[in-house]
Amino acid sequence: MAKHRRQGKKVVRNTAAVTATAAVATLTPMAAHAAEVVVPGTDFRMDVQGLESVQGLANVPGVDNYVPSLKGQGGTDFAAAIANPQAQPFQTQSVGESILAAARSKIGSPYVWGATGPNAFDCSGLTTWAYNQVGKKIPRTSYGQAAEGQKVSRENLQPGDIVVFYSGASHVGIYAGNGKVVHAVTQGTPLQEAPMDNMPFHSAVRF
Repeated sequence: MAKHRRQGKKVVRNTAAVTATAAVATLTPMAAHAAEVVVPGTDFRMDVQGLESVQGLANVPGVDNYVPSLKGQGGTDFAAAIANPQAQPFQTQSVGESILAAARSKIGSPYVWGATGPNAFDCSGLTTWAYNQVGKKIPRTSYGQAAEGQKVSRENLQPGDIVVFYSGASHVGIYAGNGKVVHAVTQGTPLQEAPMDNMPFHSAVRF
């Protein structure tokens, strides 16, 4: 029977580091600057030319474990994306899509009059909170939002736009595409995504 030699921890770490770095290098475009790549659990570090120019890299969850300069920017599993980059292409969300994603993350939260999150909302509290997540400060009330935003026709609505309802502009929601809005409806009804035709359309705005 052949003898098996047990690898030391240092050998295993170095092997993993070289493998990970080689994988990263395969998807790195040429660029004028380099980003530092680290392998978690090891002392291995190296600069990879052009890595920060990879489209959508900052949206990959866990990427900051490997590329510290992207700390806190989120996305899909970095290791999985490197292992199979064609199956998991990098994508960049628009600001409107990011606003919509923030609102959708709160579906099921309770309606509470005057609440602005993060655990309960009224209608304009939800829109205000969702816009805050992308660094946009907008008026707190539905009336203020309807009055100050850039007017958008119903035909030109895009995800993330604010849709205003009722003759007095007393209700707002975030356009989700396909004729639907994410909104905090009323007391006793959790935050939901629903057809905008359920309510009388007043106007739509974009900030």
